Amino acid sequence: MSKNIIIAAIITISLAIAGCADEPAKTAAQQPLQPIDVAEVLIKPVQSWHVYTSRLESPEEVALMPRVSGVIDSIAFKEGDEVKQGDLLFQLDDRPFAAVVASLEAQILSADAALEQAKSEAKRAIRLTERNAISTEQAQARTSTLHQRQAQLVALQAQLTSAQLDLEFTAIRSPINGVISRANITRGNNVIAGQSVLTSIVSNHEMYAYFDIDERTWNSSFSDVTAASKQQVVMQKVGQENFAHDGYINFIDNRINASTGTLRVRAIFEDSEQLRSGSFARIKLAANAITKQIIIPERAIGTDLKNRFVLTVDENNVLAYKLVEVGERYGKLRAITSGLNKGDIIAVNGPARVGPGMPINPTTVAIDTTDIAFTLTANDDASLVAKY
Repeated sequence: MSKNIIIAAIITISLAIAGCADEPAKTAAQQPLQPIDVAEVLIKPVQSWHVYTSRLESPEEVALMPRVSGVIDSIAFKEGDEVKQGDLLFQLDDRPFAAVVASLEAQILSADAALEQAKSEAKRAIRLTERNAISTEQAQARTSTLHQRQAQLVALQAQLTSAQLDLEFTAIRSPINGVISRANITRGNNVIAGQSVLTSIVSNHEMYAYFDIDERTWNSSFSDVTAASKQQVVMQKVGQENFAHDGYINFIDNRINASTGTLRVRAIFEDSEQLRSGSFARIKLAANAITKQIIIPERAIGTDLKNRFVLTVDENNVLAYKLVEVGERYGKLRAITSGLNKGDIIAVNGPARVGPGMPINPTTVAIDTTDIAFTLTANDDASLVAKY
């Protein structure tokens, strides 16, 4: 009887243990699956981007200096204003220069009268020589005097021209169109010709950006580019999120710099009243070749030590680990050069809440490409606001 009781107890305990073991499995099976946003990868034609830094330069910059020395009589501009070529900026006291002009004009009148007398005496000498009334030496002396008077008049006329120029240079005018800086020297101060910097003027209708492209990149991506082809570029200023300024290459240097292995290139940005010379700029230049690549959100990419990976979704809605190699970035999207194929479904929010081998409850969403320019010609109408 005791044996039967012991056997019954053992069977009861075994059944209880088996029931306890099955309970977690039932609980796990009953847990709801993790909801995850998934999307099919995109296939887009893209261009590779190359980014360079630069400082904007004005095509024309003038450090304005006087051509004659004198005292500033008046200043005829408002600091910081736009000026046109020929506008009066500074006026020097012109009275000393006007006096020199008047003196030379009087000397020319006297020299002209002396020349007329010398001409008359030279003609009379010729007639007297024909009658042997004077010697040949006397006739030659009168002819020599005539030549001297002519030379004196020419010299005085040249001096008058120089004096008139000096008088004209007392009115200091703008040599270019542009924006003028402040007056470094104010009214009443003496200035020295060719030394005193009165102010500076910077043209603002175009801006240049010089940058250096390494030889390997140039030969692989831009070997067919010339200044005449006007290769398009986009530019971003400090503090801007987008590359909002459109320009093109208008100068390519004639040689590779042997010391650095780079080629100097210049981009021009027209109608650039909002740009200032000396500003820091980032230039983006697209390679000419257009290729089709897989595009996914940047946030879908995870990092595992040195590797980049993406979680894909199989037919059973189970996540799988896929190593990938990333390419260019386009706004919040990234090109994938290897590891994914057309038609692959990925977890768009990356591995933040899930991991490989986990079953999920997928919610299909679309990858947003609004305002994303994958090529320079993709958004011609919105090229100035596209997120490159």
